[in-house]
Amino acid sequence: MKTLCFVLILVLNFIAAAFAAGGDIERHPSCTYCGMDRGKFAHSRVLIEYDDGTSFGACSLHCAALDLANKIDKAPKTITVGDYQTKALIDAEKAVWVLGGKKAGVMTGNAKWAFAGKGAAEGFTKENGGAMATFDEAMKAAYEDMYRDTKQIRERRKMRRSQMPKGGQ
Repeated sequence: MKTLCFVLILVLNFIAAAFAAGGDIERHPSCTYCGMDRGKFAHSRVLIEYDDGTSFGACSLHCAALDLANKIDKAPKTITVGDYQTKALIDAEKAVWVLGGKKAGVMTGNAKWAFAGKGAAEGFTKENGGAMATFDEAMKAAYEDMYRDTKQIRERRKMRRSQMPKGGQ
């Protein structure tokens, strides 16, 4: 009977965690900075919860870095990121990050992916290249890449606008 209760509690915890993980997309369906659909980019999304009770949902570490810089007077209480494989939110500071590689990044030319475990990150690097890193190293790379990435985003958007028919339709 104790085993059954334990299993039931464990299952309920997993169900609750699954609902909680999806709730961030309902609260923040698109990225405020770029407009990208956070559900579509669940594998790279970031959720920042600030100490004043507010939260911000980003599509990527690039846009999360923008928000952290713009809200310099707010302290982040928690930062979670979508696991590249499972898309579940994981603690960004405990995640194993992979920088670079042949998979195109989200909002960046230098990809930054988070994994819940070292084994998954190692498997990814064997197949796709890149280097394992800590959260601090991933954030540093996001800030170092910011100018180049922003310039590329502007150029792509300008090109898309020039290809649109007159009248914007």
